[in-house]
Amino acid sequence: MERVKDIKVNSSLTIRDLLMEFKNIGGFQAQEIYRGYEILKEMFEDKETIKVLSFPADIIATGIRGVIKDVIKNRLFDIVITTCGTLDHDIARLEKDYYIGYFDTDDFYLREKGIMRLGNIFIPIENYGPTIETFLKDRLKEIYEKMKKEGKNSISTYEFIWKIGETLENHPRKEESIIYWSYKNKIPMIIPGITDGAVGTQILFFMYENQDFNVSVWEDEKLLVKRFFGDKKVGALILGGGISKHHTIWWAQFSGGLEYAVYISSSVEQDGSLSGAKTKEAITWGKIKKTAKHVNIWGDITIIFPIIISPFL
Repeated sequence: MERVKDIKVNSSLTIRDLLMEFKNIGGFQAQEIYRGYEILKEMFEDKETIKVLSFPADIIATGIRGVIKDVIKNRLFDIVITTCGTLDHDIARLEKDYYIGYFDTDDFYLREKGIMRLGNIFIPIENYGPTIETFLKDRLKEIYEKMKKEGKNSISTYEFIWKIGETLENHPRKEESIIYWSYKNKIPMIIPGITDGAVGTQILFFMYENQDFNVSVWEDEKLLVKRFFGDKKVGALILGGGISKHHTIWWAQFSGGLEYAVYISSSVEQDGSLSGAKTKEAITWGKIKKTAKHVNIWGDITIIFPIIISPFL
């Protein structure tokens, strides 16, 4: 056993130094953050491991979008699994701004003023749906025309995202975009729930006018079959829960389960939700190996994620 040590902090302390101080802090989640850092370090150093990043879309409405972008830009992960809202917020924030608000506000007043609230983020209505629609209108036509020339009428969601990213080459804010860096580094962004968001709805409306056009989630699943089936090592950093988390651990079972697993979530397991389900529960399903390095970090992703990932950027 290692003894508990008092930590030392000062104005010149780096985030990496702080993580090292957490090693023998004991106590509560600081110790788990250090364990998560150690697992990620081992996973990133393991060149044979397929590395997956999973997260829900709400954090892309916050400044954490910049950290996710840097992670993809620096190729820390091989596959990203997320939700349609990630595309929505990434596109909307390329064109317009979101604003700092308050949890404790008059939501009836906001509705009258045409402001939507996502937690403590204020989003003017015109900065979301109409902006995404305008952004995609010509791009969908462009993608469709290119596909026809190639003799294709169906495309995977990750390839669709790459094609959107390709159209951003001359965009003044492309460097800020998750979509752009997914395209630039050819990192597949899997969206199993592509219908559940503004981008999905625009795809549907376009399909009504062009019935030989299709964005197929099944093409994504075929990619996952190739990546996961067999005797392969897979590791994942899973932020939050929902369909992104489940899709990650679901496919991991076909490789015998995750070899490395770091969960960061503010949910609890007592309500039976997947978002709060711990790594040890996934072991019972074969989604995480019994021999895996794994940890559950309970807390706010917007605080913990930048701390735990920054030493690798």
